[in-house]
Amino acid sequence: MEKNIEKHENWSMIIKPKRHIFEVNLKELWNYRDLIGLFVRRDFVAKFKQTILGPLWFIIQPLLTTLMFVVVFGNIAKLSTDGLPQVLFYFSGIVGWTYFSTSLTATSNTFVTNANIFGKVYFPRLTLPISVVISNLVQFVIQFLFLVLFMIYYKIIGVDFGPNIYILYLPFLVLLLAGLGLGFGIVISSLTTKYRDLTYLVAFGVQLWMYITPVIYPLSSLEGIYRKVVLLNPITPIVEAFRYVLLGTGSFDYSHLLYSTIFMIVILFVGILTFNKVEQSFMDTV
Repeated sequence: MEKNIEKHENWSMIIKPKRHIFEVNLKELWNYRDLIGLFVRRDFVAKFKQTILGPLWFIIQPLLTTLMFVVVFGNIAKLSTDGLPQVLFYFSGIVGWTYFSTSLTATSNTFVTNANIFGKVYFPRLTLPISVVISNLVQFVIQFLFLVLFMIYYKIIGVDFGPNIYILYLPFLVLLLAGLGLGFGIVISSLTTKYRDLTYLVAFGVQLWMYITPVIYPLSSLEGIYRKVVLLNPITPIVEAFRYVLLGTGSFDYSHLLYSTIFMIVILFVGILTFNKVEQSFMDTV
């Protein structure tokens, strides 16, 4: 008995079940940072394995979407772009929105797609959704650099726009997008362990969500009840501020951004609680 106790005291790690849903071991997540890095690499490689163009799809997809928006919403529907060139207006909105939407949809399948791993080895389950958000950040950076090239081109040809001092808030805006995508994603991921059809609703819902986000139109073009409805969307102030800090058009409202920040904190809190609760028994239902 004494030998067992002595041996137990020499263990470097003790795996115990979570006692309550409020438990979040940030130190443990930090200790598994190398695993998060491996998951990021796995996601990046798996996404473009056996593809012809590989990472070029990071650029091709938003470019084709921008072209479609220019034709449909810019030339046919004649929607306002706040005086910006259509390509700059649409592409800037797409870059920010894509980071949020891909983070949400990818993390929403965490439990289902990784059930085989969860059933074989222990590691903090939150490492997977966190790795998804980080891997999507790589995609965001590539698309953002391409946006900068567009900005340089239009500056050279004499278009009047430009970044301002508020560009210092850019990392904070990206953090808000990441937090909201992670929060919504892990809530949905927890629910899909029992209700698989939510996966289909997520894809459809995200598409509809974009239309109540000022990606294809500026917030300044809305009035009355429509403006109020769009401002209830926590992504709206972020996309508007994203355009403002880079291009000088749009709006940068501290009260609206405070709303998005509080919303992010709340949805992350709810997401982690739901995740912890489902984690204790999800292998019985997944």
